[in-house]
Amino acid sequence: MKTITFGNTGEQVSEICLGTMMFGNTCDQAESDRILSAALDADLTFVDTAAMYGDGGTEDLLGKIIGDRRDKIFLATKVHKGIDGESITTSIDESLLRLQTDRVDLYLIHWPKVGMDPEEVMQALHTVVTAGKARYIGCSNYPAWLFAHSNAIATKNGWTPLVNNQIPYNLVERGIEVEVLPQAAAENIAITVYRPLLMGVLSGKYRPGAAMPDGSRGVDDTRIGAWLSRFGDGVDGFLSMAEELGTHPAALATAWVKQSPGITCPIVGVSSLKQLEKSLAAATLELSAEQHDRLTGLFEAAAVQEECGGAFGPLRRERALLG
Repeated sequence: MKTITFGNTGEQVSEICLGTMMFGNTCDQAESDRILSAALDADLTFVDTAAMYGDGGTEDLLGKIIGDRRDKIFLATKVHKGIDGESITTSIDESLLRLQTDRVDLYLIHWPKVGMDPEEVMQALHTVVTAGKARYIGCSNYPAWLFAHSNAIATKNGWTPLVNNQIPYNLVERGIEVEVLPQAAAENIAITVYRPLLMGVLSGKYRPGAAMPDGSRGVDDTRIGAWLSRFGDGVDGFLSMAEELGTHPAALATAWVKQSPGITCPIVGVSSLKQLEKSLAAATLELSAEQHDRLTGLFEAAAVQEECGGAFGPLRRERALLG
C-alpha cells in the first residue's frame, strides 16, 4: 500500500485508514486481531478509534491486541466525555490507559457542540500536546469556518493548530465540496473520510427495489431506504460499473473517495476480515480521470452553493471548484 503525506505535518500515513468502530461490538477480540494483523501485513498503518465506541470498550480491546506493534501504527482517537477543557484533558488520560500507550499520534474533537468555547478547547488540546500525550490534534465534523476560527485562536496564542478534519464523504454525501475541501486544498489540511460506502449502500449489499437483507442495518435505519429510493438509478449504474471493471463495489467506492481532490484518505470500517479484504482492493485500483468523472456523474448529488448575482447577474447554482 502506498503512503501519503498527512496534511502539513510531514508524516507519512497509509493511504487507507482502518476504522475500528465495530471492534468489540459486532466483531469479537479474535476477529479484531485478525483484521488488525491483516491490515498491518498490507502496510495499512493508520488506525482510527474513539473513546465513545463501546463506551471505551473498543479502545480497551485495541490496547490488548496492539501489543508490541504500537510503533508500527499511526493511532488516532477522540475526546469522549465533553467538549470543555477538563473533559479534553482527562479524556486523553483515560484513553491512554485503555489503549495501553503513553501517547496517541492524533487526538480529535469528536463533534462540535452549541455553546462550546473554541478558545478553551484549543488551549486544552495544546496542553495535551505539550504534555506529550498526543503528537497532533484535529477535529471531526467541523465546518470550515469553525476550523479556521479555531486555528486563528491557536495562532494568536502560540498554541498547537488543528491539522486534520474527519468528515463523511462518498458519492452521495458531498456537501464538503463547497467549503471544507477547498479550505483543505488551500491550507494543506489533512481530510480523513468516514462512511465511504454510505453505510453499506455502495457495498453491493443492497439493491434498489429489493427487500432489505435480514439482520442488515437497512432494516432499522431509514436513511438507507431513503438513499436507495432517491439514488436508485445511480446505485444500479455504480454496481454495473463495478462489474464492468471486475472489482468489488466496496473497492470501487473507496477508490473513488481516495482519488477525489482534497482527500487525504478514506477510513474503512469493517467487522470481518472478509470485509477488509474487499476494501483493501481499493489500494491497487487506480481509476482514470474519465472513470472517476463517470462515477461522479452517476449521482445527482453534487454539492452546490447559491450565488446572488444582484447587479452582476441572476441567481445561479454551480458546483464548487476544488482544484
